[in-house]
Amino acid sequence: MEKEENQNSTSSNQNQDIPKETEKPEESLAEENNQEKNQEPKEEIKEPTPEEKIAELEDKVARTFAEMENQRRRFEKEKEDAFEYGGYSFAKEALNLIDNLERSKHVLESDDKLKETEALKKTLEHLDIIKKDLISIFEKNNIKPIDSLNKKLDPNFHQAMMEIEDDTKEPGTIIQEIQKGFTIKDRLLRPSLVGVSKKVTTKDEKTKENQENLENK
Repeated sequence: MEKEENQNSTSSNQNQDIPKETEKPEESLAEENNQEKNQEPKEEIKEPTPEEKIAELEDKVARTFAEMENQRRRFEKEKEDAFEYGGYSFAKEALNLIDNLERSKHVLESDDKLKETEALKKTLEHLDIIKKDLISIFEKNNIKPIDSLNKKLDPNFHQAMMEIEDDTKEPGTIIQEIQKGFTIKDRLLRPSLVGVSKKVTTKDEKTKENQENLENK
């Protein structure tokens, strides 16, 4: 009997030593199920079809050809401008020759010692010849003077430097040319510096104008 009791006690002790499987609580199981449900399926990368690849390549080729054509046109335009207006800066500087001739002529004409002398007459004739030759050379290269006198003021070709009272001319008419302007082909090389006419103001109008100026101050 004692042996049976000992065997029973040993088996009971062995059963106590075997660990029981841990069971997960219901809340953790629910969370895991929710996480699995919330996980979105990964999008599958769609491989383009051969037709789509060909269309994409055709589009790239068309864009490349269009860009090359635009570059060619820009190059042609730059080449034409360089050929047509390559001497623009030189021509603009060369106009100083005509200006200096005009200044020299006025200085000589204003010299009291040279007035009505044969030397002055011949000098002025030579200066005029040189000026005409210069203008002729300019015109051969499509550099032409701008007609200004008795013309209406055009901001595209003229720059008004002063107003001169003159009732015989319509207001805004050019009645004095201070410096001659020039064009090169269809471009402005230098504007003409001019004086334009304005209506003659009477004493009453001047007085009224002065009063308005004082009031504005």
